Amino acid sequence: MGEDERESGRGAECGDGRGDGHEYAGEDERGDLRWGSVPGLVADAATRFAGREAVVDGRTRVSYAELGERVARAAAACIAAGVEAGDRVAVWAPNSLDWIVSALGAVSAGAVLVPLNTRFKGAEAAYVLGRSRARLLFVTGTFLGTSYVASLRRAAAVGPGGGPLPGLPHLEDVVVLAEDAPESFRTWKDFLAGGDTVPASAVRERAAAIGPDTASDIVFTSGTTGQPKGAVITHAQTLRCYAVWSELAGLREGDRYLIVNPFFHTFGYKAGIIACLMRGATMVPQSVFNVDTALANITAERISVLPGPPTLHQSLLDHPHRDQYDLSALRLVVTGAAVVPLRLVERLRDELRIATVLTAYGLSEASGIVTMCRRGDPARVIAETSGRAIPGTEVKLVDGEVWVRGHHVMRGYYEDPEETARAVTPDGWLRTGDVGVMDDAGNLRITDRIKDMFIVGGFNAYPAEIEQLIGLHPDIADVAVIGIPDARLGEVGKAYAVRRRGATLTADDLIAWSRREMANYKVPREVEFVAELPRNAGGKVLKTELRARG
Repeated sequence: MGEDERESGRGAECGDGRGDGHEYAGEDERGDLRWGSVPGLVADAATRFAGREAVVDGRTRVSYAELGERVARAAAACIAAGVEAGDRVAVWAPNSLDWIVSALGAVSAGAVLVPLNTRFKGAEAAYVLGRSRARLLFVTGTFLGTSYVASLRRAAAVGPGGGPLPGLPHLEDVVVLAEDAPESFRTWKDFLAGGDTVPASAVRERAAAIGPDTASDIVFTSGTTGQPKGAVITHAQTLRCYAVWSELAGLREGDRYLIVNPFFHTFGYKAGIIACLMRGATMVPQSVFNVDTALANITAERISVLPGPPTLHQSLLDHPHRDQYDLSALRLVVTGAAVVPLRLVERLRDELRIATVLTAYGLSEASGIVTMCRRGDPARVIAETSGRAIPGTEVKLVDGEVWVRGHHVMRGYYEDPEETARAVTPDGWLRTGDVGVMDDAGNLRITDRIKDMFIVGGFNAYPAEIEQLIGLHPDIADVAVIGIPDARLGEVGKAYAVRRRGATLTADDLIAWSRREMANYKVPREVEFVAELPRNAGGKVLKTELRARG
């Protein structure tokens, strides 16, 4: 293999010394050494920031002291429900106070959190629940007109189990985050009441038993095989990475943070909830991105921090009635996940007077963060690169592919040593599957994706997984999916499909079917029927040829 000589961050505990001096302070400020575990962080935040507002969710306002009490009560309820240390507990719900409390409560009881994508259909959620052997699930009621409970019941109605969902025998308890729940499920209120007999000392003992190297969460991410794989991340990795992120971004006590990035995503959960707990910032969760709602929240709550994909910030800038909203409190924007136009960075700085605009790059297998720009970097560096390696990590290019090594690289894929061995070398280098270039200062620019992944409005879409799902349609004989440019979402999927003999399936028919069977960001926006797919002598689809067609 050819190895690029340029490397970023090799052995650097204090960063690379560039920028305006805003670097990580070093070992004394390491999150894993300071808090030890996520419940240690929650308890510390409840004391340090006791009277400060922690969460604003609609009309509900909760202080840090109150949040600590709610999390402890949820942990007690998990213990009462039979959750043991190391059990997997899933949350399938949009951003809300209940998501925060249920997730942190489960982790405080020693469980391993498994966040589920709210775009999943029932079958997709059932796969992750089965693969992780989740023991307890917190699920929303109806969201965006869809009953998550009903879709999951349909997907897991048949199987050997005798619990609430026969197709998921390991799932012993399902808690609906609502006032009503169907038979064999429990409401959130009833679940919490079940923990009232558990003494506070038992909750503290369970939390105290959690070590830094204990798994804290499993984030399922799809890959070229078409089946999601679970990246296992520890408490130490979570704490160390997002102490670094908070410092480099400049998050501070009193900030008011509109969290639009979904909590089921590493960035929404960790650069959102975890980072706010570290710094005493106020969390304002927004369940779905709607530009009018975001503008209203920014104005009413004096939002100062707004991370998100470039499409989010572009829609704010281009809103026809933007001048009617007071956006003057905004001071920090962190973006990434797609190409960031230089003009966007300049407009955020010039039109909205946002002091700090940063870009970053990460992936679930590396705890969600690999490189990051620094405050004071020129606009062109922020727009054209994803910054430099975070402290304590190494980044290098091998035949153009980005390889990463350091404290943030996952423990491995959950119960999948073969895929882990493919992704991580014996000496600890994570093969990211992304192609990039690096300048002399170590700034990384992602240029392509070996894994064929494309990004739809900030969500990673994997052609292999989409192709596998579309291949289940009775009228489809063959299919290949590529990403194509989209003015609003950055990229969307296009399917090249071969009909079965005699089929009269139309493009609209296949798109409508796909919307019923898969998460919306995976659904191809265009379908082109072809007589056959171009393949090489080995039978592999020539996607470069398909991309050339557009």
